[in-house]
Amino acid sequence: MSSSKIFEKYVLNNGVEIKNRLAVAPMTLFVANEDGTFSDEDFRFMSKRGENIGMFIVEATLVADGGKAFTRQPEAINETHLPALKKVAEILQKQGTKAILQIHHGGRLAIPAVNTNDITAPSYDEETGAKEMTVQEISNLIKAFGNATDLAIQAGFDGVEIHGANRYLIQQFYSGITNTRTDEWGGSIEKKMKFPLAVIDEVNKVKNKHNADKFIIGYRFSPEEPGENGLTMIETFALIDELIKKPLQYLHVSLPDFYINAYRGGDSEKPAIKLIHDRINGKLPLIGVGNLYTADQINKALNTGWAEFTALGKTAIINPNIGTLIRENRENEIETELDLDRKDKYDLGNFLWERAKEESPLLPPLKKK
Repeated sequence: MSSSKIFEKYVLNNGVEIKNRLAVAPMTLFVANEDGTFSDEDFRFMSKRGENIGMFIVEATLVADGGKAFTRQPEAINETHLPALKKVAEILQKQGTKAILQIHHGGRLAIPAVNTNDITAPSYDEETGAKEMTVQEISNLIKAFGNATDLAIQAGFDGVEIHGANRYLIQQFYSGITNTRTDEWGGSIEKKMKFPLAVIDEVNKVKNKHNADKFIIGYRFSPEEPGENGLTMIETFALIDELIKKPLQYLHVSLPDFYINAYRGGDSEKPAIKLIHDRINGKLPLIGVGNLYTADQINKALNTGWAEFTALGKTAIINPNIGTLIRENRENEIETELDLDRKDKYDLGNFLWERAKEESPLLPPLKKK
């Protein structure tokens, strides 16, 4: 397996070499300190999972108060967060992986109880009570993504991933379900797309300010949503057409399963990831994801040609040394279920462990007694 496609190098368009095609997916751990700094539990989790991995994408990290969507979510808002951010970057880079910080705002999905500021969204949201953002608030939030990028560069990260997926704020601006504005930030597909593209521009502006040519900028997106006005492949193709014009280094699609077919706005007989990869047409590498546990499954996914990288989530939780197991052809040691009798092996943090015992659908299947 060590001679498979998994361990082929890839050179990004800014000249940065990624040593293999494996990425650890951004997984929310719910263990950051109350002040938004990464905790010892975070450090333990990361210290075991970056070996023989090309890129490690650190969990959704908040860019501004009012957007926290998880309890104990980490933050990159001000200089008090810098020491812990630096430690995260160092821990990952010592393992030989590229440290990528995912930057995030929850929008209407933010939790009032863990935010000081009001919860805001592109449009008023009756379900959550989120207030419609003013034009000034939109401008401030774009700058907040830039500020988080500035902190990531100061901390020594190799890059950031802009979280435009999973119905959080950036996707909310692009979706007809959550953006009903009639000003410059809503209405036509071009106007709804304006916010995501403005965030990319601001992040790149900060990168250029630091002359950080080798700094990586990625963008994650969800291709479809349910609901009459939800995103379809039509909107996703339009977004991709603009993303590939931007100074990005990669795209990252969020899917529940690598092979899931497109639902609306595209050929429903074909996997969504294939349609997306075809649309990108070689302009940027794509990270694919979704129920890939073993070396054989990962290699098969890469050999489809539908993604240049695979992001590993659940299998990295169960197998803290997944990259090494694959590299050393120890396929028989790779586990695909979480054994509740072996908590010390996983270092998941108490909150995530409690969720595992409740059989959360976001976590790996449990090993049956």
